[in-house]
Amino acid sequence: MENNISSFLPKCMATGIGSVPHTDVSRACEIVAKNIREAPFWPQLPHFSFRENMYVQYSEGCPGVVIKEDTEKIYIDTSQNFLKELEKFYQKFLENDLKAFSISEEYAQGLRKFLKLIKGSGLETIKLIKGQVTGPISFGLTVTDEKKKSIIYHEMAADAIIKLLALKAKWLEKIFHEMLPGVPTMIFFDEPYMVSFGSAFFNFSRSQVIKYLNECIDGVAGITGIHCCGNTDWSVIIDTNVDVINFDAYSYAENLALYPREIKTFLNHGGILAWGIVPTSDAVEEETKESLVEKLEAAIELLADQGISKTTLLESAFITTSCGMGSLSVEQGEKALKLTGEVSELMKEKYF
Repeated sequence: MENNISSFLPKCMATGIGSVPHTDVSRACEIVAKNIREAPFWPQLPHFSFRENMYVQYSEGCPGVVIKEDTEKIYIDTSQNFLKELEKFYQKFLENDLKAFSISEEYAQGLRKFLKLIKGSGLETIKLIKGQVTGPISFGLTVTDEKKKSIIYHEMAADAIIKLLALKAKWLEKIFHEMLPGVPTMIFFDEPYMVSFGSAFFNFSRSQVIKYLNECIDGVAGITGIHCCGNTDWSVIIDTNVDVINFDAYSYAENLALYPREIKTFLNHGGILAWGIVPTSDAVEEETKESLVEKLEAAIELLADQGISKTTLLESAFITTSCGMGSLSVEQGEKALKLTGEVSELMKEKYF
């Protein structure tokens, strides 16, 4: 783990994953700002446009990328002018031309609008600003070439994609600092495909996964995070240079508790756990802030019972939803955001 976070302690601060179910951009920005006050995140709007799909959104500047909005498909064409495009890509990469790897407004309607909104609010409550980029494993295994083969198995294309995503993260940090000078930054790499690690569908070794993730993580100057919303081998994530591990604490707290030694070492070196305790399923309709705090406390006790300091667990904790909210209705998404803020406040009242 890099020393990006020094002595930062979130103390049950609320933040979010990224996607929201809204198509009204202004409403999406307002509802995030209202509920996630200390570590707000810019909202991704997958229902607004296919360009805000978690793979398409970060594809601008990718050599050979083909986007078909009418059929909602994205792939990398390595059969046409790919080598020429690759050459141009590496030239811009070597020049550290972050502008060439920016995320345009038509691919992220909520980004600049959200930053302007919270800047206009005066920034009194904001302790950091959070952004997100699709991780290299999930991008590389989901997006294919023209022959429907996962692009991560194309050696030249895979290297370019990893560098592209690292540059997107660096560009996000840059725009955060330009629009919100002095506000610390946190960038998460979203890795839903890590749930397949170790399966027959996942043909990468532990060392390869760590290498790919670290290439993205190490390009970020501020706090870094990895989000995985299911069951995985958490020791792999812990062995990267990441600062924050975000997991589905609503459904998979017991799985994380299988790694007490690794978690203890991670926390003792300044690592942070982001507890995804607010469900992003129909279950959100049945939950209250009190029921979720009770569930969170039980999840924390699973680790405390194995010798990890409860004080450390509480101080080194973010509160989040279990995953992105793109699959929810607008009403459910707004309740999930409200609950995230409320659980954070209730935990801080009880323990800090």
